Amino acid sequence: MVAALLGELADLVLPGACAGCGAERVRLTYGTCAVCVAELEGLRPHPATPTPPPAGFPECVTVGPYAGALRGALLAYKEKGRHRLARPLGTLLAGAVAALAPRGRPVVLVPVPSTAAARRERYGDHMARMTGHAMRRLRAAGWDARTVQPLRALPRPDSTSLDAAARHAAAVNSLRINPRIGVLQRGGRIRGTLVVTDDIVTTGATLAAVVRRLEEAGMQVTGAAVLAATQLRKTTPGI
Repeated sequence: MVAALLGELADLVLPGACAGCGAERVRLTYGTCAVCVAELEGLRPHPATPTPPPAGFPECVTVGPYAGALRGALLAYKEKGRHRLARPLGTLLAGAVAALAPRGRPVVLVPVPSTAAARRERYGDHMARMTGHAMRRLRAAGWDARTVQPLRALPRPDSTSLDAAARHAAAVNSLRINPRIGVLQRGGRIRGTLVVTDDIVTTGATLAAVVRRLEEAGMQVTGAAVLAATQLRKTTPGI
């Protein structure tokens, strides 16, 4: 209750447009108007699989489609520096994790890493921040949850002109295992239900690449939890 009150006070002191729909001069809660809050609270985690899925794509659960209030809030958080949205978005992400992770077993969250350039542009690692909030939400609900960051991301070329195989290869080549990963392992494995977290799944190339790198290091991935899934448009030859 105290946190909610502080959030509302901050929105009154620092007014702005709704992160979800852009409405101005309306009452906000954590940067979002009542209509968008209702839309976000109505989302329910469900399976998401790109068509076609890349090789090695894990079981994936998403909070909702990359549209509406969810898209607006995610863009405001990532691209406009509205970092206070990390908490409500992390709460939504926790719901997707809960759909994959049994309550009675430890769950280990692995956020997809950001490149150094992305961290500079966004004033930090947006997925690590949001995953931290998801972890705390899970703990409050009774899960034995923690986060680890065994991967680092290197710059990679623009993938818009690449086919699926080349996109997957570029994603894999951009990821490196942290040399200190051994500190996090016992008996050669991280114990618990291992869930990769990300903000958006489109083609699935990034998630498949992350899973491949983790499994090469002896870590068994249970699945991936993402905030939003895009709807890929099918193109007709000649159009």
